[in-house]
Amino acid sequence: MWEKIPLHERRDLLVAWLALSAAFTLAMVWGQRLDPVIIGQFFIISLVTAGIAFIVHEMAHKFTAMKYGYWAEFQMNSMMLVVAVAMAALAGIVFAAPGATVIYGNYISREENGKISLAGPVSNLILIIPFAAMIFLGQTTGSAIIAIIGLVGVKVNAMIAAFNLLPIGPLDGAKILSWNPVIFAGVALIAFGILFGSLSGFI
Repeated sequence: MWEKIPLHERRDLLVAWLALSAAFTLAMVWGQRLDPVIIGQFFIISLVTAGIAFIVHEMAHKFTAMKYGYWAEFQMNSMMLVVAVAMAALAGIVFAAPGATVIYGNYISREENGKISLAGPVSNLILIIPFAAMIFLGQTTGSAIIAIIGLVGVKVNAMIAAFNLLPIGPLDGAKILSWNPVIFAGVALIAFGILFGSLSGFI
């Protein structure tokens, strides 16, 4: 699997991972006293939660496309990464479009495109399970840091899944809806339901 990720793609993934983690860190500490220790702690949390969520999402697209015989690789968008960090620093808001997994092929059917697009949000929904388990583990063992990582992980993965399922523009949701409206509705309902629950304090 590792050999299917060329060096330039690994570089793009690493830069985007670090930039996204920085953006989420700045958003989480926004408006608070700038304590280097706290910032470092939140950066590590962001690396584990937002960073992993991003990597898994893009690799799900990549390897699903490759399963159908296409070549695919993640290409970062440097300008949007700068915008993401700047918005987080100035307004405490994360609007992240770090790049996209580009698929190379002569013809990609609507079904294949739908399934490739579906792989990303579904991977984030699956990641919610171990992070939710961390919330339970942290609460039962009295480990606040484990519970916090779990809670942030659930929220971030729900946010990424829900955002990408919006049926607009180049987002995954538009391609999934075009392929199968029933599957789109079901996955979107789950993603937005979990997102609402996590933001409302039910999770």
